[in-house]
Amino acid sequence: MPAYAIAHLREADPHPEIAEYIERITDTFEPYGGRFLVHAAQHEVKEGGWPGHVVVIAFPTIDDARAWWDSPGYREIAPLRSRHVAGDIIIVEGVPGGYDPTATAAAVRKAASAR
Repeated sequence: MPAYAIAHLREADPHPEIAEYIERITDTFEPYGGRFLVHAAQHEVKEGGWPGHVVVIAFPTIDDARAWWDSPGYREIAPLRSRHVAGDIIIVEGVPGGYDPTATAAAVRKAASAR
């Protein structure tokens, strides 16, 4: 099942270390089957607020995403970003093929009726 590393990065002043991080990150996730799905793209806020940027990296599995995050290669470059850009980063498993959201809706209805 696919997994994703998703970052909501706030605005930051340009810094040479951020450029170095961007130049080096692909080499850290490719060995784990990672690839950019969203990077350096404009976005439209449709509800709420979303200052900054979004980055999405896809991995074949959650274990691959975790292994990348914990890898020596990524741990080495992570401070180049974190010293200059605040943000929230998550790793999340995707849904399996054929996912049907009605089971989730049924669980929500059951929880709501128990209140």
